[in-house]
Amino acid sequence: MGVRKAKHGGVLTVIFTILSVIWVCPILIVIMNSFKKKAYINRKPFAFPAGKSFVGIENYLNGIKKINFFQAFGYSLFITLFSVVVIIVCTSMCAWYITRVTNRMTKGIYYLCLFAMIVPFQMVMFTLSKFANMLHLGNPVGIILIYLGFGAGQAVFMFCGFAKGIPLEIEEAAMIDGCGPFRILTSIIIPMCKPGIVTVCMISAMAAWNEYPVALVMVTDPTKATLPVGLANLYEIQRYATDWGALFAALVLALIPTVILFIVGQKQLVQGLSVGGVKG
Repeated sequence: MGVRKAKHGGVLTVIFTILSVIWVCPILIVIMNSFKKKAYINRKPFAFPAGKSFVGIENYLNGIKKINFFQAFGYSLFITLFSVVVIIVCTSMCAWYITRVTNRMTKGIYYLCLFAMIVPFQMVMFTLSKFANMLHLGNPVGIILIYLGFGAGQAVFMFCGFAKGIPLEIEEAAMIDGCGPFRILTSIIIPMCKPGIVTVCMISAMAAWNEYPVALVMVTDPTKATLPVGLANLYEIQRYATDWGALFAALVLALIPTVILFIVGQKQLVQGLSVGGVKG
């Protein structure tokens, strides 16, 4: 029995190692080519930058200049941070209410949130863009509300899993001590849902940071483009003479925040997903 488990473990290790290499290779290729001259990228995309092909940080400087990197970075950071805050605040309260008040309305809200998880942006693109224009939401502030709509379904689903695992007796004891609903939420529910909050924060932040179609369609002012839109514009503007070195360098810079976020919070992310899945 032990020998079988060891063999299966060895096979799984080899399989996952191969899969890891397959996933990491494209990232390494982008990083390598971000240090090469354009001619060498086209001729030898898989070769290491060395000798005449190596250009140092020249591509990074060109990439920063061509897509107005710091301005786009600022808008992406603003939208991501406030989207996460709005999603956490709104969906945590909604999930707590759904799990503590059982009626047709709360069941309907819960199922609507589940349905929102499977609705792609393309399905509601025309209606949403018209509605956003009517409410003047085509700006970095308005897009935060749109991201709330797209991120609420998954966040409510995850928070409900955590809220169901909190004993009702704790809240009843707090009510006897004179705590109101807001105090119970902030002092009991939110601290006990910390793994879920970290998980939702990471998922929502990575989704908002890398999101492209909503930002492309909704933000009409090109000077307020986010990083994904700016990177796409760099390719579209120079489609037949793309500066691949600058594009790859900008891609690497845009990738750094999400990599740091995942490295810092990967333990909490795995813990939150596992605990929330068991409780749900």
